[in-house]
Amino acid sequence: MAKATRDVPTKTDPGIAGPPRARQTIEVGKLERALRKAVDGEVRFDTGSLGLYAQDASNFRQVPIGVVVPRTLDDVVAVHKICHRFDAPVLNRGGGTSLSGETVNEAVVIDHSKYLTAIGELDVDRRLVTCETGVINEVLNRHTGKQGLIFGPDPSTHSRCAIGGNLGNNSCGIHSVQSQLYGPGPRTSDNVEALEVVTYDGARFWIGVNEEEHLDEIIAAGGRKGEIYAGLRDLRDKYADTIRARFHSEKQVPRRVSGYNLDELLPERGFNVARALVGTESTCATVLRAVLKLTPALLERTTVVVEYDDLADAAEHCEEIVERWRPIGLEALDDELIRDQQEQNMHVEDIKELPRLGGGAWLVVQFGADTQEESVGRADAFIEWLTGDKGYARDRIRLARSTQEGGTSEHLWAIREGGLGSTAFPPDGKDHWPGWEDSAVPPDRIGEYVRKLRRVMDRHDIRGAMYGHFGQGCIHSRLSFDLRTADGLATYRAFMEDAADLVVSLGGSVSGEHGDGQQRGELLEKQYGSELLQAMREFKAVWDPRAKMNPGKVVDPYRMDENLKLGTDYNPPRIPLKFAYPEDGGDFAHATLRCVGIGKCRVPRRPRRRCAPASR
Repeated sequence: MAKATRDVPTKTDPGIAGPPRARQTIEVGKLERALRKAVDGEVRFDTGSLGLYAQDASNFRQVPIGVVVPRTLDDVVAVHKICHRFDAPVLNRGGGTSLSGETVNEAVVIDHSKYLTAIGELDVDRRLVTCETGVINEVLNRHTGKQGLIFGPDPSTHSRCAIGGNLGNNSCGIHSVQSQLYGPGPRTSDNVEALEVVTYDGARFWIGVNEEEHLDEIIAAGGRKGEIYAGLRDLRDKYADTIRARFHSEKQVPRRVSGYNLDELLPERGFNVARALVGTESTCATVLRAVLKLTPALLERTTVVVEYDDLADAAEHCEEIVERWRPIGLEALDDELIRDQQEQNMHVEDIKELPRLGGGAWLVVQFGADTQEESVGRADAFIEWLTGDKGYARDRIRLARSTQEGGTSEHLWAIREGGLGSTAFPPDGKDHWPGWEDSAVPPDRIGEYVRKLRRVMDRHDIRGAMYGHFGQGCIHSRLSFDLRTADGLATYRAFMEDAADLVVSLGGSVSGEHGDGQQRGELLEKQYGSELLQAMREFKAVWDPRAKMNPGKVVDPYRMDENLKLGTDYNPPRIPLKFAYPEDGGDFAHATLRCVGIGKCRVPRRPRRRCAPASR
């Protein structure tokens, strides 16, 4: 049983800027009993469950108040009503693969991924599908792929990340180039048609897109939905000129996912409330079901790998390839990533497929079509252009033909998707951590960014492989931060500040895929300025006036050096051992850190039932 009470952070006045600092006492025993009485699903307040949900794939650790694994959508609504009664914070969680600390908090955690996995009827003509938010990204794409359609965004964790997490982080993925060029757009927000949500006080309703012309009617209908729409309209009108001036468009920065999507509320965009809510990381409301827009699957796929002398040189080539050849995927790898995987005996056979004449980087360019003939033809034409017009040596180019199912990757893509795991504890003996792992710039500046970011890393004596979605200007890197000493944490903060200044100076975004959470929330003012940051606070307050939805994340966040799972006071017990753990210096505590939280051990569940049709 849970302890009778628990002190958790709170804001004494939600209208005042800043993360939760005061403490409030939650009657945990009464809260647990109320949840058990009202919820059909699993209610877990045991120590093991709290420890399990205290971490994700980020640098942070916060022990939840309790965990609920709902069986029905009604369960989710009931959790909100009860938490509202007890003044307990709420946090939603899917696969738990988040890298920015957005899926850990001192809150009641709602895990959607076990039971809320239903998929509804597929509307092939309109290219729409409705699903619950616990469904796994790849499971959804296998389902829709049978009809030649996929949900475009597919992060490298697509085999275990949930659609709710995609919505929370505004995820993109390897094939977001495909959804940019052949579908609705690169980000999850671009691929959303409607959302069913529940607010902290338990109000449940649908929100949509292109509702500007119905706005007066919705507001006049009243209720919690009308109240929220009125507040969002007033906020939009108040800040419209600043939003237009400070928000980069998707054409400028395809991977701009930091902050709240206030630009979706502009009248010229159509007042897209559903798309504005995407990327809010459970800080505003909970999504129950989503109506998603789909992209042609183009399942006959052919991959071309091109070797370059240097990563920055490869980066300079990406924008031209995207515009001229319209691939469905364009990723970059550097030689440090390849060395890390080789020395750890990872993807050995896959790496043999790379052309290797002494270069330091590779572009992986994937073409897709409905027929193998067209797919291979596009790849062959691309190679002819490289060797003819561009003068590339033929032996620096490798062609790989393969047919893939929707949302899956194999062969050469396994190298790219293994990036995070292979760079966490590389052979150099230093632990590498997330923090600056997904920044993004305009694609025409990616080469410049690579060179300048390397200089910032050198200045702070930081190392790490670089790879990622270069076709859309997004770099992934896991870096050699020292998160255990005061000097190391000072360097970590100084690097983050300098890197943020750099990416903003190039017109980019501090996050291009993994969200802000606690990791980069502090840096949003650099990107948007104080006025828009205040607008984001007001946006949250419209939805969550008591500041109980995932508090201390995105806006008014905890500092990036708070709530660390390491930190200067990290001193776990050293237990007697039977095994040597030589790679960890005989330290079992360090061996446990090798679980980096990316969820690869999770087995996706098949949808348990059909999702009810969207009724709006």
